[in-house]
Amino acid sequence: MKRAYLSIIILYFAQGIIHNLGHPVTPAFVRSLEIPDRMFGFFYATMSFGLMVGAPIWGIIADKGKKSLIMALGLIIYSIGQFGFGYSGNMYWMVFFRFLSGFGVAASMTLFVSHMIEVSKPENRAKRLAWLAAGLALGASLGYGLGGFISTNNTMVSLLNTSDLRVVFLIQGLLNIIHAILVFVLIRESDVLNKATKKPTIIDSFKNIRKINKNLLIFLISLTFISIALTNLSKYLDVYFDDLGYSSGDIGNFVLVTGIVSLITSVFIVPLIARIHKNLLIMIITQVISIAVVLYVFRANNFIRAVYTVYMIYVVGKAIYQPLEQNFIADNANEGFYSSIMGVRQSFFSIGMIVGPLLGGYLYEIAPIQVFNFSALMIFIGLILMVIVYIRIKKNRDLQNS
Repeated sequence: MKRAYLSIIILYFAQGIIHNLGHPVTPAFVRSLEIPDRMFGFFYATMSFGLMVGAPIWGIIADKGKKSLIMALGLIIYSIGQFGFGYSGNMYWMVFFRFLSGFGVAASMTLFVSHMIEVSKPENRAKRLAWLAAGLALGASLGYGLGGFISTNNTMVSLLNTSDLRVVFLIQGLLNIIHAILVFVLIRESDVLNKATKKPTIIDSFKNIRKINKNLLIFLISLTFISIALTNLSKYLDVYFDDLGYSSGDIGNFVLVTGIVSLITSVFIVPLIARIHKNLLIMIITQVISIAVVLYVFRANNFIRAVYTVYMIYVVGKAIYQPLEQNFIADNANEGFYSSIMGVRQSFFSIGMIVGPLLGGYLYEIAPIQVFNFSALMIFIGLILMVIVYIRIKKNRDLQNS
């Protein structure tokens, strides 16, 4: 069991590195093709749409078994999407390949999480989901830095010919194929399916999704609103830094600090909080604090001081929220259907990833502060929905105990 979850974390960490290699060069690459800047948001939204569509489909298929094969297949599709994005040279085909990449990567993004749930005991689940998130976050930071390094360092540019930015996407796609092979070899079917007398059919999984209990459905809707906020805060904070006159180096240093804070939170703080067994209440508290932080930081007289101090409270809360929400969803799912329910979870989250940047871009043009006010409002709506779920669960427990 220990070997199983360590393999998942290491592979997810590797995926974080590989899948972020292209991010630093994407803006320069797109501009080199003389594609309008407005297409940046469209590319992002299209990939998120692919995630939204693909996640429940891959999850439903994986409930039948052969998870490693399905993850590998999705990763191969992602590689095809990256090859096409880099070498098609046409923005309309690039939109299609963005969708294809999102559809493909939805398999591993969904199934790594569901597989970790399946190989973990309930009392250890939140802790291991936090470690999984930490592995991905650390890999993403390293991948972002590595992608920038191989495309700017003179030695690496000469060795790999990355002055042609398409080569970065070629390298990414090839490394991802190797990653897919390792996933196929190293991921083993969990006991949840191995011990099942009857594996669920695809129809069973569809029926299970249709029977999601009302509390879980409300919680998933709250996840969408919070996802809008998380996406906008991540996407437009970099832009805000730039507008205030800070350099790309300043932005990179800030991202590094937030990554370290998230890692420390995931490894040390989340396991302690998970022992309290009050996941929903803790999530509610973190959202209340997050609203206060967002409303303060972007009005502070000394922004850089506020973002390096007070904003880190939001970063800690975000690192706490993700594994707890995944654990809450798993607790309310039927055994044997973890993949399909986590696929549904990814779809609800991806809706926020689509809506957030589209609305955020419009609001940012009006006034930068408005996109951050809007993010606080989205967190507030998500918070209200979580409070409703908390009240409903408490009421049901009181009725059962009476």
